[in-house]
Amino acid sequence: MAAVAALACSVLTGCGGDAGGSRTLNWYINPDNTGATQRAAAECSRGSGGRYTIAISVLPATADGQREQLVRRLAAEDPSIDFMNIDPPYNPELASAGWLYEFTETQRAELLADILESPIETAVWRDKLVGVPYSANTQLLWYRKSVAQAAGVDPSSPTFTWDQMIDAAARTKKIISEQGKRYEGYMVWVNGLIESAGGSIIRDNERGRDATITIDSPEGREAARIIRKLATSGAADPALSTADEEVGRITFQGPDGGFMLNWPYAYASLQGNIAEGSADAALLGDVAWARYPRVRADLPSKPPIGGANIGVSRFSTKKDLAVEAIKCLISPPMQKIRFLGLGDPVATGSVYDDPDVRAKYPMADLMRESINDAGPRPITPYYGDISSAVQRTWHTPAQVDPASTPATAAKLIDDVLHDRRLL
Repeated sequence: MAAVAALACSVLTGCGGDAGGSRTLNWYINPDNTGATQRAAAECSRGSGGRYTIAISVLPATADGQREQLVRRLAAEDPSIDFMNIDPPYNPELASAGWLYEFTETQRAELLADILESPIETAVWRDKLVGVPYSANTQLLWYRKSVAQAAGVDPSSPTFTWDQMIDAAARTKKIISEQGKRYEGYMVWVNGLIESAGGSIIRDNERGRDATITIDSPEGREAARIIRKLATSGAADPALSTADEEVGRITFQGPDGGFMLNWPYAYASLQGNIAEGSADAALLGDVAWARYPRVRADLPSKPPIGGANIGVSRFSTKKDLAVEAIKCLISPPMQKIRFLGLGDPVATGSVYDDPDVRAKYPMADLMRESINDAGPRPITPYYGDISSAVQRTWHTPAQVDPASTPATAAKLIDDVLHDRRLL
């Protein structure tokens, strides 16, 4: 089978299943140009005492591209994949197709002993563990302390809301950076608001096509109200409808920046920009962080969650060795290597207590809390269809209408799931 152009191979042992013999484990991973993942793989290989050697193949950079390559190979029952990183929303799709190994209850207990709660939700389908949480990203509220002070608000307050933030930014003529482009990042925003309001996009997820569609609800309408309020206010980035994480990050670092919803990589990027001289060093002292804002003051928010789970291919002939390797890769020493090197938060809870991690990421406790309490995107084999339907009906942000958008989205989701419409 031809690999997509983005496929690359590790220097550890070469590429694919042709090199390395019967003890070579082929691991398909997200891109990592820091070498942290490769280092962890090499450490685990050495630590196995020759029982296995991990060979790395790199997946495409985008979640859609990663899914495409994994689907193509697994559908062909390709035995050259032993285990792979899976974007959490796609776990149920691959599991429902019968392509993922279901971990035993003994393995489940061992693998999840130190894993945070919300990532576990993303790795379970029909009560079976079909993936092991590995990285576990989350969005935080980043803000300029000077702007919050001028607006007279405290974003670190447990009851700080989206409405308070929008009003504060408008009063100070500053911008709230958010992802409003029609892509997966926008779905993350919509889902985060609905979950934080106490609702969900669908329920009864295990029923597949016949899941109960709940986006047209008071919670869905409240999420739509907030998106429209921000998008039509003076606090909106003029580029909101085409903004992704990087657009928002650059805006936040500029003179109009006030508040930003983004992943923790933004903090490391700011430090890097300061080191290279493209950002003012004084900015670092003005940046603070808080939990994802509440939709309702009386209800804790459910922050977005991203990351990757590790799944074992059902067609691997070395499943036991793959499980052994995964145990090593999610161990605190290996997760520390990844966290410090790559800058992505991890699913292994005790890593956040490590002194080196806490020195580099002073918001480590908040990241752990946010990941643990997060609200996953819909866990369903039809996630791609649901996400596309939401993106289509809720875009652009300024055109979202609380009275009609959730209902329009609900109808399109139902039509797509039952083959009455195509996306």
